[in-house]
Amino acid sequence: MMGILTGEAPHTKFKFEPRSITAIGDEMVIVEGYEGANVYWVHVWALKDGLITRFREYFNTWLTVKELRVRPVVGWPLGRVEKEKRSTVWRSQPRDLFRRSLPGLMLAI
Repeated sequence: MMGILTGEAPHTKFKFEPRSITAIGDEMVIVEGYEGANVYWVHVWALKDGLITRFREYFNTWLTVKELRVRPVVGWPLGRVEKEKRSTVWRSQPRDLFRRSLPGLMLAI
């Protein structure tokens, strides 16, 4: 995939047919798709100034993306995550693989 994104490999080596593309603000895009009957994938792209700066790829995994807000706390330099502010911003929708058992993963942003 890196070869495709950097232009080192011809685009004909990779068939990219997403089923859904979801923008999360201006800094993240989640792309979901399938390759045949047994491969379900999710790409998570981090963007800066409209360019992909980070790329994560998940195969055959149910993915839930949650936004966690950190609130500064006096005397605690790292802040803390407010449980009531956790919200799901995206969830896998592998309709064709509904009956399959896939491992689940939560991605915190």
